[in-house]
Amino acid sequence: MAFVEFRDVSKIYQMGEVEVPAVAGMSFQIEKGELVVVVGPSGAGKTTLLNMLGGMDSCTSGHIVLDGREVSSFNERELTFYRRYDIGFVFQFYNLIQNLTALENVELASQICKDPLDARTVLEQVGLGHRTDNFPAQLSGGEQQRVAIARALAKNPKLLLCDEPTGALDYKTGKAILRLLQTTCYDTGKTVVLITHNSAFTAIADRVIHVREGRVSEMLMNPSPLSAEELEW
Repeated sequence: MAFVEFRDVSKIYQMGEVEVPAVAGMSFQIEKGELVVVVGPSGAGKTTLLNMLGGMDSCTSGHIVLDGREVSSFNERELTFYRRYDIGFVFQFYNLIQNLTALENVELASQICKDPLDARTVLEQVGLGHRTDNFPAQLSGGEQQRVAIARALAKNPKLLLCDEPTGALDYKTGKAILRLLQTTCYDTGKTVVLITHNSAFTAIADRVIHVREGRVSEMLMNPSPLSAEELEW
């Protein structure tokens, strides 16, 4: 069994009397330790996929499995623990708490977990050992995103989910964040899923999942992923 499995997953939103299918019979697999890029145009179902995999939304039908456990059958209490212990989230906008320092932001996440990593050590690993006492307003956009990644990693999650993590960053900083995610995946063995509309990012992935109109249109393995430092877009 694969580490992550989507088996014929559908999601339908009810808008008054109208049913809107966001995901329609989506199936794919992800192996442990892979860097996966999910790519597709706006409205293709990428974020819905990520929300269901992260336990923030439920599927209408089908099966979602992570590490042998069927997430799609969880009740609300089980989903809460799943989000808390198993999933790390990184978003386009950093969602840091403004009146907490970088270190305190990371410590806050680690306090709710079973087996957290040391917050100061993780900040050092993402290159912010010298910024632990700074508040978000004192950090650049790239530094704030690094804090957000450190916060997610400090939970020691099984799966790291990244929704357009470079979307609010300039080109140079975006490359640095992609390099950090790639290094994190390879150095720690974490499974990383990155959602993007930018097809250039597929070059750094182990596995590429193309999504269109709520379905997987193509899934490819990349035998020789580029280093993020070599990526151009």
